[in-house]
Amino acid sequence: MRVATGLSVLVLGAGGIGHALVSGLEDGIGRVDPFKDMKNRPQGGHGTNLLLVGTDGRDTITKEEKKKYRLGGAPCHCTDTIMLVHLSADRRRASVVSLPRDSYAEMPAHTDRTTGERHESHPVKLNAAYAEGGPTLTVRTVENMTKVKIDHYLEVDFTSFMKTVDAVGGVEICTARPMKDAYTGLDLPAGTHELNGGQALQYVRSRHVDVAADLGRMERQQKFMAALIKQATSSGVLLNPVRFREVSTTVLGSVRADKGFGTEQMLALGKAMKGFGPASSEFASVPVGDPSFPVKGIGSTVRWDAEKSEKLFADLREDKPLAPPKPKPAAGAEKQAAGTLVDVAPKEIRVQVYNGTPKDGLGRSVDEALRATGFATTQAPLNGETRDRERTLVEYDPRWDRSAKSLAAALPGSELKPVKDQGPQMRVTVGSDFTKVHPVKAESRQTAGDFSPVRGDEVVCP
Repeated sequence: MRVATGLSVLVLGAGGIGHALVSGLEDGIGRVDPFKDMKNRPQGGHGTNLLLVGTDGRDTITKEEKKKYRLGGAPCHCTDTIMLVHLSADRRRASVVSLPRDSYAEMPAHTDRTTGERHESHPVKLNAAYAEGGPTLTVRTVENMTKVKIDHYLEVDFTSFMKTVDAVGGVEICTARPMKDAYTGLDLPAGTHELNGGQALQYVRSRHVDVAADLGRMERQQKFMAALIKQATSSGVLLNPVRFREVSTTVLGSVRADKGFGTEQMLALGKAMKGFGPASSEFASVPVGDPSFPVKGIGSTVRWDAEKSEKLFADLREDKPLAPPKPKPAAGAEKQAAGTLVDVAPKEIRVQVYNGTPKDGLGRSVDEALRATGFATTQAPLNGETRDRERTLVEYDPRWDRSAKSLAAALPGSELKPVKDQGPQMRVTVGSDFTKVHPVKAESRQTAGDFSPVRGDEVVCP
């Protein structure tokens, strides 16, 4: 995550600033050779594949920052975040695939970089590859798992991430509900927030804000990456030579990259991606078959869904878009896309509409408007028990209170009434106060371990 965000700014800016300003920056990059002596690698495809790795290194963070942002403790010297980024051959699309750090992996035979011991192939969590064999073993393990040939390797730590965010002026994040994590110190009320570098690090590191744990964290990281691209492309930082050099120097000061990623590559990519923005990026996570797959001696791991994962990585190899084509906007669609953020996706909420007024046809109009906004209505509105209701009423089972609140957001001013044992279907009785259905959209796209690809413009703040 941290690598991807910083390099997004750097590569995009390189195309608009020019060789003179970029050429002097290369000296700040730490160099590694992750491809040395590698054999039997996957066949290269179309486009460019980058393995972006964020480590938990914190050696240069001050005592005050460690205390404020809960960064104490010894680092594990492993990969905290792993992303595979595919830049399409026409340079019009960046596909970002998050690889869970606890993924079940078969590590190739290797020599331990610390002890010098020879190890045969054995099962591990994916993030352990870096601890045992550094960048080379990490690349080998990812290539073995995905059959995608890695063209470039990029790695940064906590410090670079915080400074990069501060250099672009912070990043805007929207949350549909309060987010609190005692482990990282994250404490955000529902709403829109401007995060500085330290707060942003808390946001992308937090694993204890929902039941999705690491998988939910990956989704938030992708959302943050899209938000940073939006900030970088809309704030003018890429067109201001002074600010661009400041950001670039900050990023490259703690970046480690393969020897083949230098000035010329940055300029070529930046020039090709000059019109880039959130809509040019798409995000996905590896489909999960078992989020708690037990392995003796290792513990609980994340096991990928073999069939769906193969399809995902085949699309990357073949340079195909991951997200479905964006449909042409219908009347009012732009307004709907900018709707209020809610906790539960409208498509997951079942609704029966009743007309509580003497106005004929109002029930059907509300049913159609809710369905157009995405709610799963019955399409069979009924007349209410009374036809003189003044305020619109939403009745719901307390077990589905989050769904009820999401529905109420689409009906501003409505009354919420819990009804024990009503079941998952919401009941809406339209009152004479009804004016229109307000557009809403879900913050999260998680569905039972399967993460559908989305474009960057679909996950940034409205």
